Amino acid sequence: MPPRARFLLLAAVLAWVAGLAQAQTVIAIGGALKFDNQAVWQRIVAEAGGPGARFAVFATAAGHPERSAQQIIEALTRQGALAEFIPVAPRLEGIDLQQELASPGNLARVRAAQAVFFSGGAQALIVDTLQPGGRPTPLLQAIWALYERGGVVAGTSAGAAVMSSTMFRDAPDTLQVLRGRLREGREIDRGLGFVGPGLFIDQHFLKRGRVGRMLPLMLAKGYRLGLGIDEDSAAIIKGQQIEVIGSGGALLVDLSHASRDAAQPAFNLRGALLSYLEHGDRHDLGLGVSTPGPRSTAAPAADPRASGLGPSAGLLPFYPDMLGDGTLVQAMGALLDSPRPEVRGLARGGPAQPGGEPQEPGFEFRLYKTAETRGRPGAAGGAAGGTVLRMGLDVSPVPIGRTEEMAR
Repeated sequence: MPPRARFLLLAAVLAWVAGLAQAQTVIAIGGALKFDNQAVWQRIVAEAGGPGARFAVFATAAGHPERSAQQIIEALTRQGALAEFIPVAPRLEGIDLQQELASPGNLARVRAAQAVFFSGGAQALIVDTLQPGGRPTPLLQAIWALYERGGVVAGTSAGAAVMSSTMFRDAPDTLQVLRGRLREGREIDRGLGFVGPGLFIDQHFLKRGRVGRMLPLMLAKGYRLGLGIDEDSAAIIKGQQIEVIGSGGALLVDLSHASRDAAQPAFNLRGALLSYLEHGDRHDLGLGVSTPGPRSTAAPAADPRASGLGPSAGLLPFYPDMLGDGTLVQAMGALLDSPRPEVRGLARGGPAQPGGEPQEPGFEFRLYKTAETRGRPGAAGGAAGGTVLRMGLDVSPVPIGRTEEMAR
């Protein structure tokens, strides 16, 4: 290669590396992050610049802000960061909240930081405090300025929920969202929007079966992609790249080619694509391509269309609670390694009490292999046990009588 060509190539590589170092980065953590989870805490600090990086810690969502902030500060400090508490929280005693929001000292601390960390708690407190009535406060503007100059915005649980343009404000009953309870200002609200308008994020996802509430929101708000992050796990979102790290994983929901029957009043959906990404797996938002990481590539790839697959020990003939703790992803992993083309399950409420109101309708979940389904099952098959890509999902309403019959 001629010297000038080598010089130009080197300059291009250096510019690319410099661009990566300045990339805007969101780290969305699914909640219940263990303080000894070195993979996640080390990576948070590394993305902000490594030891010596300055963090502004917001425990705005927390029930006990000082305690939550101190725990986060200690975890960051163990990785070499310099972290300090920004005392802006409605439940923090002995402060004037409006005065702290406008404090020049707090603004200066955020402007001097390389990263912001939002605690868990109630996400409504974050948006109501930093973005009342949808209007950003000067402190939120300072956080946006940090992000736009290449800083890191991280958050766990409630702190992850606010990363989307739309968020769940308060929707603890997933089944009621499936049944149509999705009201502005009640179940859903405006988030802070750091990941942009094209990606929806939810947290505590697999543990609490929250795919049942994500799907209706995505349809209602026109989202094509949703990312549900499980507990003790994180998604690093940098430009068009998503990387999953931690002890669990994340479910990527793709509705690009999904459809619904508008003639049916109840929620229904056909053609959703689900991908379970575990530690080290990546997804390119621009290309729409997922790439298994080192943990998955160490195992042989599974081709679900191959002949000779034996019965999967983990696959049930029917799942009576598809929204149970980790059930959906466990079914995905078991189906991947099974000769069966599909499996079904239910999402339903409890039976009516004697003399009480009849049970409300439930929903049938049909999980099936597509022509694009691939994966690398782990030893356990299922959650935190392997990568599963582009498995199909249909959801249909089920009448009350039929729900009870299927459950038996």
